[in-house]
Amino acid sequence: MTSVYDTRSCVLGEGPMWHPERQQLFWFDILGRKLLSRTGNQLMEWQFDEYVSAAGWVDQDTLLMASASGLSKFDIATGALDLVAALEDDNPVTRSNDGRADPQGGFWIGTMGVNAEDGAGGIYRYYRGELRKLFSNITISNAICFSPSGDIAYFCDTPTRQIMAQTLDAQGWPLGDPTVFVDLNDAGVNPDGAVVDSEGNLWNAQWGAHRVACYGADGVLMQTVAFAAEQISCPAFGGSDLKTLYATSAAEGLDGDAEGRTYYHTFTDVVGQAEHQVIL
Repeated sequence: MTSVYDTRSCVLGEGPMWHPERQQLFWFDILGRKLLSRTGNQLMEWQFDEYVSAAGWVDQDTLLMASASGLSKFDIATGALDLVAALEDDNPVTRSNDGRADPQGGFWIGTMGVNAEDGAGGIYRYYRGELRKLFSNITISNAICFSPSGDIAYFCDTPTRQIMAQTLDAQGWPLGDPTVFVDLNDAGVNPDGAVVDSEGNLWNAQWGAHRVACYGADGVLMQTVAFAAEQISCPAFGGSDLKTLYATSAAEGLDGDAEGRTYYHTFTDVVGQAEHQVIL
């Protein structure tokens, strides 16, 4: 059974990330230009001047946060930002979207057109001071996540309805070309954000389908988790035992109290991966 974790309605909820040292969930409202969190009943919210979309944790007090123009260190206590690397800051057409830290300590971040312009975005990796573009001609970057061993990255360009698998070298850089991991064209669903659990199964939020779907390492559908919100956008594992699946949603274009809220589902037999630390 799924429940509401936070009733605040996000225009475009995205980027949930469970900070393992703080035992705290952070997530974004991209179009609202906000970072949100909570500790118990204390609600936390930070407002920004540009779109913000994803983060990884650097230490107990610091996030690496992606915005429309760059990757910045974010001080949780003070709200101060310190630019680490510019990200398409000279391109007003694009903004950041989905992102996640990899097991080697790098941070992957996708971009897309503000109005989902065809092929306007890309996928990048920041690793120990270097920001490198990995994939071009991406329309809506999503589903960035990693196998527990760090030898496979997953990602998608949502309009293609295909989740891709990319082999990685020991430092986390791509080896060869990506291959199709799951093709959702026959199912008619749109892959959004994703996360991989400790067993290597991929959990994919499916936009417009009220669900997160789990695929085994062989790409076979294993189970689905239904949510009240229609536009489920991204999952994240958290909780002290990593058995809670959180999921953001988007109210954009929809009516109803369920839309835009952040949800959770607690498992007894599924354990997530702890979010990996970003090494600057």
